[in-house]
Amino acid sequence: MDITGSFKGSRLQVILRKQKAKEALFEALIDRFEFGRDYSEKEVNEVLAAVYNDYAILRRYLVDTGRLGRDPYGQHYWRAEKKD
Repeated sequence: MDITGSFKGSRLQVILRKQKAKEALFEALIDRFEFGRDYSEKEVNEVLAAVYNDYAILRRYLVDTGRLGRDPYGQHYWRAEKKD
């Protein structure tokens, strides 16, 4: 799915409503995180804020879809292994 129309330069302008478009966006976003690295909430926010002003919603989507793991206190994040 092509999501380039959602961007203006490197900035996300709109989160598309179609589920396939969202999935493609989330896959593109998760590639900004390394496997095996622990991220603080601040670091996650910085990575996502470079793409979209509402970085919290992007963080929530990535956690809710299982792409980012999070400790119960929301202090440590990591890129989750892909589920087949």
